[in-house]
Amino acid sequence: MSLFVGCSGFLYLAVCMAKKQQDVSPEYAKRKEISARCNAEVSQKGRDIAPIPKIKNPRRRNRCKKSLRQFCQTYFKGTFQLKWAPDHLKIIARIEKSVIHGGLFALAMPRGMGKTSLCEVATLWALANGYHRFVALIGADLASAVQMLDSIKSELEQNELLLEDFPEICYPIVRLDGIFQRTGGQILHGKPTRIGWTSDELILPTVPGSGSSGGIIRVAGVAGRIRGMKFKRPDGTAVRPSLVILDDPQTDESARSPMQIANRLELLNGAILGLAGPDQAISAIMPCTVIYPGDMADQILDRSAFPAWQGERTKMVYEFPVREDLWEQYVEIRNVSLAGGGDGKVATKFYRKHRKEMDMGAEIAWPQRYNKPLEISAVQHAMNLLHRDKGDGRAFWSEYQNEPLPPDGQVGASRIEKDSVLAKIVNRKRGIVPAGTLYLTSFVDVQGELLYWMVCAWLANFSGTILNYGVWPPQPKDYFLLSNLPVKLSDVVKGAGLEGRLYEGMKRITDKWLAREWQVEQDGGVLTVERALFDANWGQSTDAVYQFTREHPMSAVLLPSHGKYFGASTLPMGDYKKIRGDKVGLNWRVPARSKARRTRYALYDTNFWKSFVRDRFGTAMGDSGSLTLFEGKHALLLDQLASEFCVTTQGRGRTVEEWKMSGDMDNHWLDCLVGCAVGASMQGAELFKSARRVPQKSIKLSELLKKKQQDAVGAK
Repeated sequence: MSLFVGCSGFLYLAVCMAKKQQDVSPEYAKRKEISARCNAEVSQKGRDIAPIPKIKNPRRRNRCKKSLRQFCQTYFKGTFQLKWAPDHLKIIARIEKSVIHGGLFALAMPRGMGKTSLCEVATLWALANGYHRFVALIGADLASAVQMLDSIKSELEQNELLLEDFPEICYPIVRLDGIFQRTGGQILHGKPTRIGWTSDELILPTVPGSGSSGGIIRVAGVAGRIRGMKFKRPDGTAVRPSLVILDDPQTDESARSPMQIANRLELLNGAILGLAGPDQAISAIMPCTVIYPGDMADQILDRSAFPAWQGERTKMVYEFPVREDLWEQYVEIRNVSLAGGGDGKVATKFYRKHRKEMDMGAEIAWPQRYNKPLEISAVQHAMNLLHRDKGDGRAFWSEYQNEPLPPDGQVGASRIEKDSVLAKIVNRKRGIVPAGTLYLTSFVDVQGELLYWMVCAWLANFSGTILNYGVWPPQPKDYFLLSNLPVKLSDVVKGAGLEGRLYEGMKRITDKWLAREWQVEQDGGVLTVERALFDANWGQSTDAVYQFTREHPMSAVLLPSHGKYFGASTLPMGDYKKIRGDKVGLNWRVPARSKARRTRYALYDTNFWKSFVRDRFGTAMGDSGSLTLFEGKHALLLDQLASEFCVTTQGRGRTVEEWKMSGDMDNHWLDCLVGCAVGASMQGAELFKSARRVPQKSIKLSELLKKKQQDAVGAK
């Protein structure tokens, strides 16, 4: 029954529709067409925003076109209310130059000095005046970049002066009335304005004759999708960014991680600076804050390392007050007041009374910057920030001085400073042995998936140079971490277990680097490695290291080694009793042959020898014990040499420098350098007493191996 009713209803509906179609006369259809056309014309007139208002003050606009400073002062008075500091004017001039003439510019300014606001306004200035058609805003992450774009959008919607003098930009945006779904339907003289208004992109209105017509701002995070950023215009032409603004492109987390620092530097100098395309130069401005020593910002601001960026580092305080005693009293008074629920006025009263003495010697970058009415000067403001807590002012030195303190627990600690190593780079090519060299030593640091190696040359007085260093298997990038290797040992050595892979890796390094002849400069002779230490500390590698050094044809040269941590509370190495057959030297010894291992090994004090190599980089060039490095780029080596710090500790009546890791950076080339120095001491190098020995002359490798084998047989 229900099926019958359903079918009847369907048939009735079909009959009605057919009857309605028969009732539609040609006259009715014509009236309907005319009505639709009229409605469309009315709708189009409602969407057409023509005409664009005239520029209210052309002279004011033209004056600001030539000066970013005037543009800031004229149209953004609410943002830049205080008098400019000298540093502001210097930074504005540099940004202006980068926008108009191109170039790269990195600026570190104290927090609160408006570096982000300056870059937002510079973006508008560049687009509004036609200096650039496509600007990329890149932040530490997408959210921070979107925040900059939102600030720019707000100005375009609400800034009345911009509306008066840049109506071709602001008027179409204002006419949207905040309903940005209308962008697709807005027209000007019958043609679409093509405004783009999304969370990550802003496309300015298309207005014929305007230099800003169709200008683009697109945002991204520094680790987001950056490559291939381009925009295709309606006429089919593709445009790419010609100006990049990178606002604080690192986070606290990334600034702590050497790998993230390296990745962001690679992105910066690769994908980001390549946004304009292969045949076009790009302008880039990077406001930044130095969070930790050696982080991304710290490196970019170093003109010796990145001269193209023309880094500028400014501070809140260039010279601190000299009357520390009065400021200590002030801080105590203020802390007591704040702890008791007060506002610190009593401390301000003390400062007002002694201001002349307390300001003595101070040089503040921005005298107008202080918090009224609780503060009466920029000096007081800076000192309040410095002593905001009872710690070491860590945040102040990072956020306001761009001179961050070392990480927690390392204040006052000593390390191998990168600047000390850079100062010891000499005009000598990789692998060339200095004249007068007596000993070549090497060290191989054995890890599960990678082997690090180094070869050093030494004079009798312990002056030395790093001849060469590397890894096996080789890596496709110059900068990498052991925890994130592009190429692993297990990728290269197939079908072997861990010990087999390590054995093969040690063989490759030994055959290619340790068994070769090294050219001596000037006299044309060659030298070979006399002592090669292999790290046998890692438990899973110990058996493979002992087996390899025992079986290789150069076994007389190769020696397993164990670096040991001798702290202040442990028995010093020099107090160990020597037994028959031991070889003993400067905080190292080679115990008598082990029956279990059937070979000898070296044992040395890592704390002593790390301090020793640190001092070698601090020794003046030409003095005994000075350590140098061949010319070239050594970013990863520098980071590894600086990966540890030492603190002075006391115990059992003696003082010892104990070395510790300072982060997640690898330290394997530091271990290699230490091992090379130990090997030099074994061969006879002495810091304060020159060995009586004639430099080696050229010798054939076959003769060397034969002699070593004979010596080994004789020793047995």
